[in-house]
Amino acid sequence: MEAKTEKNKPLEKVYVIQPILSDNYKVLHEEAISLIQSIDAVYVGTTYQAVREINPATFIGTGKLEEIREFLSGLEDITVLFNGELSPSQTLNISAMLENRKVIDRTTLILDIFAKHARSSEGKIQVELAQLKYLYPRLKGKGEALSRLGGGIGTRGPGETQLETDRRHIRTRISFLENALHELEQRRTFQTERRKKNNAKTIALIGYTNTGKSTLMNLLTGADVLVKDALFATLDPTARSFTIEDADFVLMDTVGFLQELPHNLIEAFHSTLEAAVCADLALIVCDAQGEYAMQLETTLKTLQDLQFDKPYLVVMNKSENLDFDAVDAMPKDCIYISAKENKGIENLKRRILDAFRKDFIFCTLSVPYAELREYTARKSVLKERTVRYTDDGAEIRCVIPAYYGNQFEKWMLRMH
Repeated sequence: MEAKTEKNKPLEKVYVIQPILSDNYKVLHEEAISLIQSIDAVYVGTTYQAVREINPATFIGTGKLEEIREFLSGLEDITVLFNGELSPSQTLNISAMLENRKVIDRTTLILDIFAKHARSSEGKIQVELAQLKYLYPRLKGKGEALSRLGGGIGTRGPGETQLETDRRHIRTRISFLENALHELEQRRTFQTERRKKNNAKTIALIGYTNTGKSTLMNLLTGADVLVKDALFATLDPTARSFTIEDADFVLMDTVGFLQELPHNLIEAFHSTLEAAVCADLALIVCDAQGEYAMQLETTLKTLQDLQFDKPYLVVMNKSENLDFDAVDAMPKDCIYISAKENKGIENLKRRILDAFRKDFIFCTLSVPYAELREYTARKSVLKERTVRYTDDGAEIRCVIPAYYGNQFEKWMLRMH
């Protein structure tokens, strides 16, 4: 029987054209299959083609496309995914050579997944804006270039509603969304400035998609962030507070990265990623059982593109079954955890606290009774751990943000 969705519609079937441009094509192909599955479509096969020189009209040349056309001849409702980025004319030409089949590229597929997973107002605006900017140069006349899309991948979000609109309407919509996004960015900037004013220490969970960032977020903060074995399951940024030994932190989950994530998508989510760039510390989460070296390289390159210059810790998640040989090959000084099995978390917390040790004062205060009122007026900025009353006053074991340390200096009895 044909596979069907929850709404009893047949699942879209996707055939992949995988250009071979570098040694990483196998990884890119595996990611394409995962992306297809993330959008609830069915992967049906692949054609590989080594590309020495990109054909400006069809990217891979007409000979290979003729073979694919013959192979797919007679098969209905097959969407063709070109696992790379196509120009508008290349998309049209490939579609024409494949009997006017729907042809999408890697960016279209990722944008569709983004549209599926966006939940917040900002996420939805960013997705629609990225889609429209990507679709706009691919319009021919009043949408002829997109009229072959029909439903399915590439039409989520604004897709269906834009098929019969003209360029002027799309330009107007883009302008409206850019203004709306600017207002949200101003609000986010205000939140970031307020955190800095309150001396809140922020930590960003950054890394490849589907490495367990959301599971780790839930474990550290007790949040209820969606956890799903799928690429880009979490799209919208989430910020939650948590403590380590009574030191307060704000942890932010961010959209995951992907190898060769198109630059325009990074630009589209720049405001979301900016929250991570402004963090005081980054936790770069990698899959210890996957292509961790590639994941780390991709993440660091993306952070470099975003001009991230803060300290970071490399966290190897899913490390519960690692052997010694695997550990020897991994980056030095990385932190091994299993968020799923709650292993290595205490060590991770210790390393986080070590990274912020200069920002907190762990001490005992000795406050005479005559000065308790003065202390009470100031104590809102610290975290009391224990209070013991003596003949002379109160001994308070506490954690003080270093920024406020001078306010309590005269009462400091000892450091911890």
